[in-house]
Order: sequence, then structure tokens, then C-alpha cells
Amino acid sequence: MPTIANIYTLLSEVIGQLPLFDVLSFLIPHAGVGGGVEAREYVPFIPILESTLLFLVGIGILFGLGLALAAKKFSVKIDPRVEQVTDVLAHAHCGACGYAGCEQYAEAVVGNPDVPPTLCTPGGAGTAEAVARITGKKAEFQEPMFARLMCQGGWSNSRKKFVYEGVQDCRSAVLVGGGDKACRYGCVGYGTCSRVCPFGAITMTEDHLPYVDPTKCTGCRKCEAACPTKIIEVLPASKQVLVTCHSKDKGPDTRNNCETGCIACGICVKVCPFDAPSIEDNLSRIALDKCKVCGLCVRKCPTKAVRDFIPQRSKAYIKDHCIGCLICVKVCPVDAPSGELKKLHTIDQTKCIGCGICIARCPVQAIDGTFNAAEVLARAAKKKTQAA
Repeated sequence: MPTIANIYTLLSEVIGQLPLFDVLSFLIPHAGVGGGVEAREYVPFIPILESTLLFLVGIGILFGLGLALAAKKFSVKIDPRVEQVTDVLAHAHCGACGYAGCEQYAEAVVGNPDVPPTLCTPGGAGTAEAVARITGKKAEFQEPMFARLMCQGGWSNSRKKFVYEGVQDCRSAVLVGGGDKACRYGCVGYGTCSRVCPFGAITMTEDHLPYVDPTKCTGCRKCEAACPTKIIEVLPASKQVLVTCHSKDKGPDTRNNCETGCIACGICVKVCPFDAPSIEDNLSRIALDKCKVCGLCVRKCPTKAVRDFIPQRSKAYIKDHCIGCLICVKVCPVDAPSGELKKLHTIDQTKCIGCGICIARCPVQAIDGTFNAAEVLARAAKKKTQAA
């Protein structure tokens, strides 16, 4: 019986002796002339085009319906108010609201009833009111927040422990032995905060200390996050008497490193009539909820570590409806008021420091003129209304 190998050899010999055309005819018996295939004289172009178009249209309709059904099934409904809120935001993308960007805050304030409409600090009160109007929420008053520099140790009045010649960046300088300043708690002075501020609110002084322009600062906290020694704090605008020092070294060490550092002497604690300052970890701190911004501690601090951010304090004066109760005389810490009982009093303008204590204590609101007079008088009027 012949094997497969013998059959393959026989076929190879036979095909090898035939002409090429005969070989092709043998291998493809239905191709070419005489193959039994019906030939046409012309190609029917129009019918072919029509059938092709019909096929493409059918495929398009089929895929279109599929996509439409998928879009409907997996669609995410977007509240049109999100876009409206996004349009009224400041578009600073500063992160002051606590979200990654303005779009994320817009989605949160529209979708979450617990998110207030006042978080866009760069936009101010106008933006808060617009967001509240769109979302139907109440825009409660929020006090402006400003960045405060808690250090006064410029290069001229602080000591350095070595010469730094690296990258002019505070974060890089701190990586080298904690920075070139002898006080490891103070401002390094290479201007990182000024470069990260998106509003141009921070500039560097000649003494290598940041200066914050309150008219430009929005309290976005970018400088606060970028500062490696954390000597920038974003605080309420009304709190303008602060201990501008973060040193926790002992008094003699602080005095040796910086001329304007807090030495924890405790004088501010003794003179404050509101018990706002306290000493902890060799540093005085003022409780913002207790401080009335009277400025007494500013006058008494021996190293000037306590700073008054009010540029100029206006002095108090007494109105004609003074009843002469002598209360202002008793409460004034600098003995500026004077007068006899039941007679019109006067205030010595050379002694008055504009602390506002007398205005807060006057029972008939006969004293005016200090920085907090409007607030105190409004509070007194509100109490009268409630009592009536």
C-alpha cells in the first residue's frame, strides 16, 4: 500500500513536467477562461453604491441607538447651579475654601447643605452673597482673615550661626542644619512666601522680612503652608495685638539670638485687664477670644515682641450728655479721664492711648472716638432694644 510520502513524490514529478498555466488550472480548476464563472461586460456602480450607503446608514443607526442608550443609562446628572456658582467664584484656585479647586467647591456648596456659601475668601462678601442667592443658603457675615508675620527678627537685629550660600529658598535653607539663623523658630528670610502668594500681597523688605499688604491679602493660607518655620498665621482682621514671636527658647537664649524676641518676662500678663496673655513653653501667647485690642501690653513689653497692627489709634473724647459717674476715671489704665462727680468729664489727649476700655464701661455711651467705638455703641444699643 502506497504511503503518503510516495504519493507526494509522484505528484511532484507529474506537476513538475506540466506547463505553468496547466499547473494553475490544475490547482484552481474554476479560475480563468473555461472556469465556469459568469463574466459581466460592466460593473453596476449605482446599485452597489446604494447598497453600500444603506449598509452604512443601518450600521450608523444601530451604533447611534446603542450609544444613546448607554449615555442615558450611565449619565451623571449635573445641577445647573454648579456652573452658575463656578461663574461667580474668584477662580483663584487657592484652596482657601478647603477644596482642590473652584469647581470642586461649587459642587460641594450646591450638593451639600452643610457647606456654607462664604468659603471663597478671595471673592469677599460679594461672592458669598451671590453663592448664597444661587444655592438658597444664608450668607452669614465672616470676618476677613489676613496673614500675620509672627517674627520681627530681620537680618539686622538677629544673629546667624553660619553663612548660607545655597538656593535662595526658605525650605532649602532649613534643610541645612535647620537654617542659618541662630533662632530656629524665626523667619529665614529668603522670600518663599512672597513667591507662592497668588495675589502679590507679600513683598520682602530690605531687612529680609515679609510685609503683608492687607488690601491684597485674601487669607488663602498658601504662604502659611509654604513657610517651613510656621511663623505665618492667618488670623481675623480684628485681632491686631499679637505676640509676634514663636521662640520657645529660654529668655536669655532668645535675647542672645534676637533683639525683638519674647523673653517670657510676664509683664504683659500683669498689665492686661482682660487676662488675655499667658506664658507657656517660655513664650507669651494672647488668647484671641479674650483680647480686646486695648494695646496696654504693647506699651509695656520690654523687647517690643508684642506688636500693634493698628497703624494709628484715635483718641477718646467725652460727649455733652456725660452724667459724671466717674466710672471712666476708675477704669482708665493711664489716668486720662478726669472730672468731678455729676459734672462733665474730660479726657487728656496726651495720655489717652485709644484702648476703648472707657467706652465699653460708660453706662450712658457718652464716650466716643476710639477704633472700637462703633462696635461698642452698637452692642449697647442692641442691649437696650432687647431690654425694651
